[in-house]
Amino acid sequence: MDQTNEPARRKFLISRKTDKVFLDLHKVYMFNASIFREMFSRPFEFREVLNQFYEVGVRSLPLITLTGFIIGVVFTNQSRPSLATFGATSWLPSLISIAIVRALAPLVTSIITAARVGSNIGAELGSMRVTEQIDAMEVSAINPFKYLVVTRVLATTLMVPLLMLYTVLVGLLGSYMNVNANEQTSFITFMVKVFDAISFLDLFSSIIKSVVFGYTIGMISCYKGYYSSKGTEGVGKAANSSVVTAIILVFLEELISLQIIGALRNM
Repeated sequence: MDQTNEPARRKFLISRKTDKVFLDLHKVYMFNASIFREMFSRPFEFREVLNQFYEVGVRSLPLITLTGFIIGVVFTNQSRPSLATFGATSWLPSLISIAIVRALAPLVTSIITAARVGSNIGAELGSMRVTEQIDAMEVSAINPFKYLVVTRVLATTLMVPLLMLYTVLVGLLGSYMNVNANEQTSFITFMVKVFDAISFLDLFSSIIKSVVFGYTIGMISCYKGYYSSKGTEGVGKAANSSVVTAIILVFLEELISLQIIGALRNM
């Protein structure tokens, strides 16, 4: 029987979709390995790193300031009726500080960074891939991976924790203004109650979580943009996928870290 006209059948190890999942996981693993390898090898792109620090950190301050302040005011205002039912409005500073430091500040900062910075990185690298600028950099003896990917991942990894601490300060400021307007609590009394409620583990764990969140946002955004498909449609998909994937992973990492930190508190 002549089989020359029959379509060639591709054999898969498990199935087409399953094999693709494992291949994508391997690709992500190699991408992360390349990041760590290039991060500690010369030459170091200090100028581009500083530029990305400005893009990720300084340019995010207005949005972080507005969001953090609103969170402090709204969460305080929403918590007051519940505490007033038990005559415990004096606990408001402690409640707000625990909520902001442990969960709200890292999550809100990471979500804002993923939405503002992640989409920008995905679209920027995607457009450079579509217009073959990345290929041109390789021809020009420039390491595009180090210049484009490592610098951005390093910037998000280091700047998200700093932005998180700033969110804590702004959120507590908004909370204090709300508490002072309703209970006439002094600033010193408010801050004493704030620091009495939180521990070193709370602050340290939030910083570590923010480092992980920042690395995840930078890595995912760069991965989606660096390997975006050809065409203008691929740029849009890279930007959208960067935000969605990064936010989902941030929530999953928050869930995992919650279990780990809970276990450490019970030790």
